[in-house]
Amino acid sequence: MSKLCMTTLVLVGSLLLLTGCNTIAGVGQDISGSARAVQHAL
Repeated sequence: MSKLCMTTLVLVGSLLLLTGCNTIAGVGQDISGSARAVQHAL
């Protein structure tokens, strides 16, 4: 039973990590897009 709990925790942790990376990448793209829009406006 303990091994099953450990496996589940590792799996859930890995999924959360991947989700966090996707979110951070999306924010970076949003900031880059805004910076380009300001640059083109000037």
